[in-house]
Amino acid sequence: MFNSTRPRRWRRAIATALALSTALVVVSGCSKTDAGTTSDGKTVVRYQGQTGLVTPYELAAELGYFDKIQLHWEGDTTSGPANVQAAATKQIEFGSAFNGAVVKLIAGGAQVTSVLSSYGADELNYTGYFVRDDSAIKSARDLIGKKVGVNTLGAHHEFITREWLHQQGLSEAEIKQVQLVVLPPANTEEALRNGQIDVAALGSVFRDTAIQRGGLHTLYTDKDLFGQFDYGTYVFRNDYIKQHSDAVADFVKGTARATRWLQVTPRDEVVAKFAEIINKRGRNENTNLLQYYKSSGIPVPGGVVAERELQIWIDWLVRNGDLPEGKLKATDLFTNKDNPYSNGTYPATSGPSGEAVAK
Repeated sequence: MFNSTRPRRWRRAIATALALSTALVVVSGCSKTDAGTTSDGKTVVRYQGQTGLVTPYELAAELGYFDKIQLHWEGDTTSGPANVQAAATKQIEFGSAFNGAVVKLIAGGAQVTSVLSSYGADELNYTGYFVRDDSAIKSARDLIGKKVGVNTLGAHHEFITREWLHQQGLSEAEIKQVQLVVLPPANTEEALRNGQIDVAALGSVFRDTAIQRGGLHTLYTDKDLFGQFDYGTYVFRNDYIKQHSDAVADFVKGTARATRWLQVTPRDEVVAKFAEIINKRGRNENTNLLQYYKSSGIPVPGGVVAERELQIWIDWLVRNGDLPEGKLKATDLFTNKDNPYSNGTYPATSGPSGEAVAK
């Protein structure tokens, strides 16, 4: 099943994942270098945020949903691999990554576990793969020999593109002729309009502003492939989970509640709360991106992880010869034991404090 002619970019992506997994394995055996505790006994949990945006765990802290941890911002990140690498080297305590990348890391030996869904595609949020309205590209076959702009290799944008091409009937030999070009998300739309690439992967604010300017339309979307689906998870190193089980449980419970708050709270109230948090934290940010907020992007109440959300990428890697069949089982890669919407603390469809939600 292994394809020795797999394109060089994919081998680089696999090598990057394996390097990260090696780093995770190595640091798991190193001396304890976590951030310690506060004067009142709370565990300090370091993290990376996203400039101009508010993450569910930052929201949880603001809403008072954490009892045993205190978050400490260590800077911002723009990609899952960089975020996971920071966690691997103990610069932060957890990272968020695309589930396909998580599976690849664990397959390479990384001792990590997914504990909560971190992003996905719901009714309002998705990643679209756009072409210009005057483009001759109408089908998957038209992409042979063309360029697709993505934010990084070996993650969401690449997996979705390759899966769509496969589902549209292209052979592996044909798929490898579709060139993936790594671009910063802020520059991807411009590259498409200038003809430097033929397709642009755009999500969130980048998708909405591109649509607003006109002249583009989608060729395919991640939601076309799998519908409403959770695509990424928060992961902790297994050694950290063992040493700080109470802190991890508090993080999961609080972040799950904040995710649920986002799912059931009117948009205007969410945007107002986000603006309040951004202005209060004093990171020299503006709130312009908030006008494009639509939803949490997570379709499952409280971000509970589903087996299929990891199994689909296990199957994908097996099919592409990157993982021996039977080596990994999805149920061994994640846990919902600390999520109140899964462990019986709150009804699965209740609000952020277990209350009934008005329909």
